[in-house]
Amino acid sequence: MSAAEDLSDVKFEYQFKDRDFNKLKEIVYARTGITLGEEKRQLVYSRFAKRIRKLNLQNFSQYIEYFEKNEESEVTDFINAITTNFTSFFREPHHFEFLKNFIAEREMASRYCRIWSAGCSSGEEPYSIAMTVLDSIANPDAWDIKILCTDIDTSVLRKAEQGVYDAARVDGVDERLRSRFFLRGKGAREGLVKIRDDVRTNMVFRQLNLLDEFPFKKGFDLIFFRNVIIYFDKDTQRKIFSKIAKLQQPDDVLIIGHSENLAGVTDKYALIGRTIYQRLDN
Repeated sequence: MSAAEDLSDVKFEYQFKDRDFNKLKEIVYARTGITLGEEKRQLVYSRFAKRIRKLNLQNFSQYIEYFEKNEESEVTDFINAITTNFTSFFREPHHFEFLKNFIAEREMASRYCRIWSAGCSSGEEPYSIAMTVLDSIANPDAWDIKILCTDIDTSVLRKAEQGVYDAARVDGVDERLRSRFFLRGKGAREGLVKIRDDVRTNMVFRQLNLLDEFPFKKGFDLIFFRNVIIYFDKDTQRKIFSKIAKLQQPDDVLIIGHSENLAGVTDKYALIGRTIYQRLDN
């Protein structure tokens, strides 16, 4: 028994050996493309301990055996357990300032726009996109605009589609936007806010594993792919961005997270702003 195994047995409610951690890392990578390092051991333990408890199993070895025998029925809960979802409304504000200008240019041209929020989590990002778009145009009915919202985690997608949040989640949102785009709960729903239906009109929510073939028939003028690639190794990043590049035409825009970059990943984009890229003609 290694020192790590001995420490795990003492520290945690369930036995969590090195071989269990390594096997779970393999399964996570195979099913999601997410790479987990040693620094994620505590996170892996806490996420899957909940599944062990719910399934009335005794340890991680039993859970791995259970997963392998019941993968078809367990894989959704498995993926939901490991995916990390942290987001907020209007996170990285400079991206939404760029979006305002992007929409203004479209106002003068086609009034057609397709936007994809990849890794949309519980919905704060795509709703921020939708509010920015609606706040930037005079006549929404004159536009042909759609916002696709995808995530691998079905539990956060359900929350996103509902569009209901604790009121504290919108404290940082401009008061004018809060008044225009949110409804405040009353009575039993006091302390909650809900996105107004007119914000959701042009939004579509779908589950998507980025390792799978993309089912889209048309491309996207603007893609928000923020704080997603940090979970993948370079080889997986290259495969994903190769597929993404095929969805965009020259001059279309790709936005990634503040701690991410495309160096060594793809040569299909040029940097035009802080973590804002434009599709090249190649």
